[in-house]
Amino acid sequence: MSNSNKNRSTINPIESALDVDSADEIRWSDSADVVVVGWGAAGASAAIEARTQGADVLVIDRFSGGGASVLSGGVVYAGGGTRYQKQAGYEDSPEAMADYLKHEANGVVSEQTLARFSRESVSNLDWLEKQGVRFDSSMPQYKTSYPPDGVYLYYSGNEVVPAYGNAKLQARPAPRGHRVVAKGQSGATFFAALKQSTLDNGARALTQARVRRLVREQATGRIIGVEVWVLPEGDARTERHKKLDELVAKWRLYQAPRAQAGRREAAQIENEVGEKRFIRAHKAVILSTGGYIFNADLMDQHAPAYKPGWLTGAAGCDGSGLRLGQSVGGVGKDLHNISAWRFITPPSVWPKGLVVNARGERFCNEQVYGAKLGYEMMEKQGGKAWLIIDGSLRRQATWQCLFGGLWAFQSMPALALMYKVALKGSSVADLARKMDADAATLQRQFDEANAAARGEREDAMGKSKDMRHEFKGGSLFAIDISINQKMFPLAVLSLGGLQVNEDDGGVLDGAGQNIPGLFAAGRTAIGIASSRYVSGLSLADCVFSGRRAGRAAAVLHDVVKAPVMAGAGVAALEGVGQS
Repeated sequence: MSNSNKNRSTINPIESALDVDSADEIRWSDSADVVVVGWGAAGASAAIEARTQGADVLVIDRFSGGGASVLSGGVVYAGGGTRYQKQAGYEDSPEAMADYLKHEANGVVSEQTLARFSRESVSNLDWLEKQGVRFDSSMPQYKTSYPPDGVYLYYSGNEVVPAYGNAKLQARPAPRGHRVVAKGQSGATFFAALKQSTLDNGARALTQARVRRLVREQATGRIIGVEVWVLPEGDARTERHKKLDELVAKWRLYQAPRAQAGRREAAQIENEVGEKRFIRAHKAVILSTGGYIFNADLMDQHAPAYKPGWLTGAAGCDGSGLRLGQSVGGVGKDLHNISAWRFITPPSVWPKGLVVNARGERFCNEQVYGAKLGYEMMEKQGGKAWLIIDGSLRRQATWQCLFGGLWAFQSMPALALMYKVALKGSSVADLARKMDADAATLQRQFDEANAAARGEREDAMGKSKDMRHEFKGGSLFAIDISINQKMFPLAVLSLGGLQVNEDDGGVLDGAGQNIPGLFAAGRTAIGIASSRYVSGLSLADCVFSGRRAGRAAAVLHDVVKAPVMAGAGVAALEGVGQS
């Protein structure tokens, strides 16, 4: 095995399940009714719900908790008539919400599950508020990928795009992006409330601990526990491991090689000083460790074209939950589904320009949500595209970047792209030459777009009238928005996961049967957000699927409780459970 392959296999070690004839074969160091593996939004929701149902809960996290939820924007997709929608003057209904989500889910979950998700949306938002999460009804004045401070309700998806309209909502489309009230990115505030609620509700937490394999009762196939490697308290390398989680979060976007080195160092610490223990799950194990974006092997296998993108997630998004489920017969589904975020707003006027492929041909409505544009670009255009604007749009965009209250991560790249990166053409033909596109094809796009802007025809891509723009001559600017554009990184994250029973979140085997005692939630599982991503849908699904799994796990019948041996972390029988 080459050194590179060896490093890959040891950075994310997951072992085959430990099969035992009886739980009595293991010296358990601890036990709980429900063991939750991964303490992000899904894991916290599962733990809180299981405790509410009266179960004893232990939640395990490789680091200190939070996962990708902490790094997120803290947006929860909610609708059906939330009080914040009503305060902002919008009507909504569960039926209208589900009707819209059909466009995004694309059949990845059943219509019944979409309807249930939509019906429970208001109550799930209320539930979050009971855990200490705050929301508000203030709206932005323009379309944005993420609203500024002081603004907490917005169109986080494609609701205002004509092709996504629905007859079930009589009034104007309703905004459903509920950003958590906080200064700066809201994810940390969102998870802090869930973390505190997890503990306040009586769940216990084991952090700096990595689950390496599941323990299975051979005769029944039931999952009865986990093998976990725990870093020793007070050890200097344990403190270094904790610090690495913070550092990798800072490095992950702008210093990707350094972040990857940090992830390798963290894994090395786990392998060298981790102490093996066995933890008994009397009722069930819930897997909620996030996606797999930082697992190079899985990326090579399922999504190699996306590897040049801006890999987005926490250090623990290495597919460990997915692989634990697969180790006992769980089935990975839609693992090729990757969300690619090509946001071209703000500036809010950029979507009035034209997005074309390498040939110079439009292929998507420019006003769609960034993940929809990213999907069309990656899956159908080989990851290459241009955004074309004129001098008028550039002036408007520049004003908004300088004086419009945008986030620096929105305004600075936009200015650099317009003034440092863009190709300038004196005419369509001149620009086509510099883009290496077909001049006749590109000219046809301008002619059709101008005719639509003048009201002489419908827009070929379905762009709404307020977003159409007539190009009246003068300089044109073509901005490369391809995946390889370093000045404009394309954020990507994995969406596929374990196939689960949509009624209870139980992990399914190849025959479509529940694996006894095993559940999954969040991005470890197939869910509402597993086909197309819109802002807030993943966190909302983490709450929905986490509560579903926690509720179901907590009411499973107890299995016979084996004794817990204080301080024990090895198998009682010689050779059992040894690596």
